[in-house]
Amino acid sequence: MFSPENLMAAFDRVTDYWSPRVIGQVNDQLLKVAKLKGEFVWHAHEGEDELFYIVKGALRMEFEDHTVQLREGDILTVPKGVRHFPVADEECWVMLIEPASTKHTGEVVTDRTRSLQDQLS
Repeated sequence: MFSPENLMAAFDRVTDYWSPRVIGQVNDQLLKVAKLKGEFVWHAHEGEDELFYIVKGALRMEFEDHTVQLREGDILTVPKGVRHFPVADEECWVMLIEPASTKHTGEVVTDRTRSLQDQLS
């Protein structure tokens, strides 16, 4: 049976910053929601593109050679292999679309790194 998922209600279940939660799947792409605040970590996903859709707030995406400002309603795809550093000065709600194989922080492992199992819970 088909059941709708309410995007805004999905954010109510997110309790920790930088800790995405899987809310759906389209083929091999996972749909994730996350609340962001502060700085994350420099990282890249060597084999996967990553799409950011800003649902609420603003996000600054720093790259090695430039910075992109994202506001509510904006979408940005970070191409595979591109190092990036997300920063949210205030709380930001983001939906991510990325392959199921995507490691949360690429090959960088920190105390903020979340496994796919963590993201599914």
